[in-house]
Amino acid sequence: MNVRVMGGQALISSPSRVNNYPAKTGSERKAVGKKILIVDDDAALVKVLSLSLEREGFEVITALGGAEALRKAYESRPDLVILDIMMPHMDGWVTCRRLREIADMPIIMLTAKGNESDIVHGLDLGADDYITKPCSSEELKARIRALLRRAQSADKTNWQVAYDDGWLKVDLSRQQVMVNGEPVDLTPTEFRLLSCLVQRSGQVVPHKELLTEVWGPEYSDQVSYLSVYIRYLRQKIEQNPSQPTYILTKWGMGYRFAGVED
Repeated sequence: MNVRVMGGQALISSPSRVNNYPAKTGSERKAVGKKILIVDDDAALVKVLSLSLEREGFEVITALGGAEALRKAYESRPDLVILDIMMPHMDGWVTCRRLREIADMPIIMLTAKGNESDIVHGLDLGADDYITKPCSSEELKARIRALLRRAQSADKTNWQVAYDDGWLKVDLSRQQVMVNGEPVDLTPTEFRLLSCLVQRSGQVVPHKELLTEVWGPEYSDQVSYLSVYIRYLRQKIEQNPSQPTYILTKWGMGYRFAGVED
């Protein structure tokens, strides 16, 4: 396959011998099964890239924008990200910087912006490689394998205990919470409560467990006490506290942080 530009869009064309692939080397086999997040607002290109990489045995996650990419990265913990620059709302520059704040997995910028200043800027923001469109899919896959080998020989990807979707940012290592780019003032109790929920993102945390971890075992039966603080948190981090999207109630059981899209 080759990536080429037609009508202003980068596409991938198929070679004549579609099913005649060479045997994989040992290093290539090691890469099979790794998760790759593709971020590009060109849905057609994303689909073709996905098929090409899935044929190699990679697990592919896709996002059509920066905010979606942050949610998908937080949810799936990819081993590598392929990132476009020219996207609406949140461009690749901002997305790269925010991805770097939560993890150190390899990032490849795949973009039509090929000026030297763009390349330098991308690498300065934390990208590990910069590829300009058009490029061959074999070159792209070779660079993916090289970066994965390098990451595998180093320590395991260091995912920070954090969440960032462009609206809400929770950095537990720095004990910092921001909403729409502005810092939020949480009491120590509110922060401990939010931390417990974020660290178990997607899971229902029982009332008793939250009360015990945040306040202590002597408060394990104070469910009404917990509901008051949940209300305080919602007022500070939700766009609409009466219709929460982050801290959800599981009636009779507990609460769940649903930062990623269900």
